[in-house]
Amino acid sequence: MKDPLREFNAWLEAAKKSGLEEPTAMALATADETGAPHVRMVLLKAADERGFVFYTNLESPKASDLKANPRAELCFYWPPKRQVRVLGSIAPVSVEEADAYFATRPRVSQLGAWASRQSQPLGAYAELERAVAACAIRFGLKAVPRPPHWSGFRLEPAQIEFWEQRPFRLHNRTRFTRTAQGWDEQPLFP
Repeated sequence: MKDPLREFNAWLEAAKKSGLEEPTAMALATADETGAPHVRMVLLKAADERGFVFYTNLESPKASDLKANPRAELCFYWPPKRQVRVLGSIAPVSVEEADAYFATRPRVSQLGAWASRQSQPLGAYAELERAVAACAIRFGLKAVPRPPHWSGFRLEPAQIEFWEQRPFRLHNRTRFTRTAQGWDEQPLFP
């Protein structure tokens, strides 16, 4: 398993073929400026040699955490037998990447990105429905542009750890650490 990114993508493809409802779901762990940890689920939108990409509201708590402390960890779990953890530094995606991805989203998701004040208190669900309706009227039949408060982040992996369940708790666990020469592979006790 010398190329952890190739192996990750092979495991992701297997998860997609397995019938899991959301194989791209990943736990994103961040820490705020005080060091307090926060974990939530987000969706992976790309994984290649440059890193692992996800999108969010830039006014959200997760974006605030990432601005204060641009390091994070991702955890994928594909029942019943596989887990991948990815640790690394965070950087924003380019404006062009964010625009291109936003253009592929369903229109209702685009409108929702404009309407939602992510993680802010909501008086009643009807308030969100009214905000989405107002955005639908505002944009009419025109293309919905990406809001300035919505973009993506890329986690550039420094470590990738694979865990695969085996009988009798003799699990297969391997950590890859990025070096200037490539990836160092280290088997780990389970």
